[in-house]
Amino acid sequence: MANPSATNAVGYHRDLTKKVAWITGAGTGIGQAAAISLASAGMNVILSGRRRTALEETANLVRKFGVEPVIEELDVADAGAIDQLVLRIKEKFGRLDIAVLSAGINVKARSWNEVTIEGWDDVIDIDLNGAFYCCRAALPMMREQKSGLIINVASWAGVHVSKMTGPAYTAAKHGMVAMSESINMEEAIHGIRSCALCPGEVATPILDNRPVPITDEQKEVMLQAEDLGQTILFLAQMHERICINQLVISPTANRAYTSTVF
Repeated sequence: MANPSATNAVGYHRDLTKKVAWITGAGTGIGQAAAISLASAGMNVILSGRRRTALEETANLVRKFGVEPVIEELDVADAGAIDQLVLRIKEKFGRLDIAVLSAGINVKARSWNEVTIEGWDDVIDIDLNGAFYCCRAALPMMREQKSGLIINVASWAGVHVSKMTGPAYTAAKHGMVAMSESINMEEAIHGIRSCALCPGEVATPILDNRPVPITDEQKEVMLQAEDLGQTILFLAQMHERICINQLVISPTANRAYTSTVF
């Protein structure tokens, strides 16, 4: 006789209808793709980013799935603004099921012989401190509801050191990976899970700030934003008993393996 629990597990997808997702960096790239994928599963989405026009573009894409997004302009380096935003999420929805923390930058002058104190601070403030502020603000609501998933969009640079990404970005993303796992250590008792999502090269607008320009041919074989959107949806649909602590994903044509640039 078949095991009923095994049979029920086949093809399981957690129902996300009307659940609430907050996405930072939602105006472009991975954040935008995450918003689209989560909305396609019926989630309410809160879109955060620094540029209203970019958020409006994402909002229009989300509306195609019958979801009316909430737009919240935000600089993730502003801890007070994040606290107030999360309060507004609680007032409107009463809960927060998933936080996708995708806001991130890098500077063009990034190597040790070029990076400035200002450049270092900008990267750390957005990529690491910003993620910390968002986690810190989201956790109390998740503790109250005894559930929650935080997806920290880190990087291949968060698990592998390379010259290409520069010391500031590499340090920030390594810190983000460690911070993400510390959430699992302390918050598992509250039903909260955190995943450090670590993609290799993704063809998103952040590439425009590379010291060495990227060709269209190179972009074609990189991961695409929609690949990460699908990955984030996969994480979101996993049963709540499952914690994927870290997920490393790269292009098949991974230049970290094939190029001397890294």
